[in-house]
Parts: sequence; C-alpha cells; structure tokens
Amino acid sequence: MNQYAKIICTSRYVPENAVSNQQLSTMMDTSDEWISSRTGIQSRNIVTDENTSDLCIKVAEKLLEKSGKKAEDLDFILVATMTPDYGTPSVACLVQGSISATQAFAFDISAACTGFVYALSMGDKLIRTGKKLGMVIGGETLSKVIDWNDRSTAVLFGDGAAGVLLEASDEEHFLKEKLQADGQRAKSLTSGYVENTSPFYKGATTHSSRYLQMIGRDIYDFSLNDVTNNIQEIVEEVDYLLLHQANKRIIEKISKKINVPREKFLTNMEHNGNTSGASIPLLLDEAIEKGVLQLGSKQKIVLTGYGGGLTWGSILLTL
Repeated sequence: MNQYAKIICTSRYVPENAVSNQQLSTMMDTSDEWISSRTGIQSRNIVTDENTSDLCIKVAEKLLEKSGKKAEDLDFILVATMTPDYGTPSVACLVQGSISATQAFAFDISAACTGFVYALSMGDKLIRTGKKLGMVIGGETLSKVIDWNDRSTAVLFGDGAAGVLLEASDEEHFLKEKLQADGQRAKSLTSGYVENTSPFYKGATTHSSRYLQMIGRDIYDFSLNDVTNNIQEIVEEVDYLLLHQANKRIIEKISKKINVPREKFLTNMEHNGNTSGASIPLLLDEAIEKGVLQLGSKQKIVLTGYGGGLTWGSILLTL
C-alpha cells in the first residue's frame, strides 16, 4: 500500500535578543521609517551566545515534546541552512547527536531562502519510499554573515529556527510541487566565500567576500517574475499562501500579479525580519499557534521559497 507524508507537528525558536529598527538607527545611517516603509520589517531577533545548531536543537526538542514521539523512532533529520556551524559536521548531525536520534540519518540542504521548501520536498520523498518518521528544520544565524556596516543588508536579516515532523499517512497531503534553480545568476546573492590559502594554490585572487552580498534589483526582479510564474503554475483554490518573508512590497506585488487576495498571504517579517531558510517554518508554526491554520483541518496552503542560488520553488499541500 502506498504511503505519503503528513505534517503532524510544528515548532519554532528565536533568540531572546530583539533588535528594533530604532536600535539599528543608532548603529548606522538609517531610520525606523526608512526600513519599515520599504520592507515591512520592524524588529528582528539576533543571537548573543548561540549558533545555528543551538537554535535547531531547541526546535527538535520542542517537536519531540509536543508530539510525544521518541528521538530513537526518527528515520531522518534534514536541516535547511546557509549558515551552518561548520563545513562539517552538518547541523543535522549536531541535532541528531544532541537529541540521541540514534536510528536517524542526517544531512543539511543548502538552498538559501528556498532551503526549507527543498528540504520538505526531500522529506516527502523519503516518506513515500518507506521511511516512517522524519524531522525537517530550517535554521539560520544570519547575523554572523552580515556586514554590520552595510545598511543595505544589515537591516533586513534576523536569526531563528523552526521545523516540522513528518509521519507516514495513507492519505496524500503533498499534492503538487515545482522546484527550480538558475546558477547562471548565482552571483546575484553570495555569502560565506572561503578563500583558498593553500601554499600550492596559484589561482587568481577573487574579490568575493565572506559577508552576504546582494544585488537588490536583481533579486527584486527575480521575485516578481520567476517566482510569480512558479506560484502560478501550482496555485489553485487555496486557503493561504506562505511565502518566504523577505519584503512586504514583493508579497503585495505578487498578490496582484496572480490575482489572489492579499489577505491570503500570511506574514511575520514585521517581528522576524528575513530569516532565510527559517522564514517559512517560522510563519507556519506562528499561524498554527494563532489558530489561523490547523493541522488535520484539510486546509490547503502553498509554501514558496526563493533566494540565493538562484533557487526557488513551491509546494501545494493540505494540512
């Protein structure tokens, strides 16, 4: 008999340190009015003594506590992140070790702000091919890759993590998806360049930076064209759309272009900022906590991520 993936639990964790636009205005030439009017962001949470794995471990612990599931019953742990603690071990392995999920395999997925959508798609396929229980988390500490002297990027991003538990079901919940990438536009958004300092390396010197760098106009145009087309290919009568939380103006324009009422687009960038791979699961868990969304309700939603790579993609599913 065929089996399918179903989201049975969600959770989230953000650092306690909330940084307002006003606070940023004391550090750089900006203002609350400038940031909020252009992005919709009013505050974001920034780590003071935590790394990405710390945030993801807290999410994992919450998922197990809320669901009543045991760590040893997990078949897999997937973490979407562009800000891992290390090149290796993966954040997923650090989570697996911390919660003693001894039977689970674990790996990270690097697709920037599309990461959670990519990871959720992978989790769905693993369940369809026989796995019974898995954890999918999106987590970031973007504050460590931000140039805090660059006001064009520093005001946008925040830290946080959130995730879901997937369990095998005899009913199909993941209905449709479309995942895309375009590496020819890769340099529109870069982060974490690793310089080769080997005495044997004779390659040319690069001007790439370890800090996040973004060509804003390229990303804005990409969002309104490629991402909009992607959503249109899978959207139908849905209850809500949960898009990557980058900018309120982008969401407003996408709403108009696909002719879906703005009130169907949930947002939380106001108090979280852009949390990259964590933004969609953060929004999902908040909406469930508020009662806007309910697991088991059969509500139909679209999850859409887009960002560095360039990568983008959407999943249509029922709760």
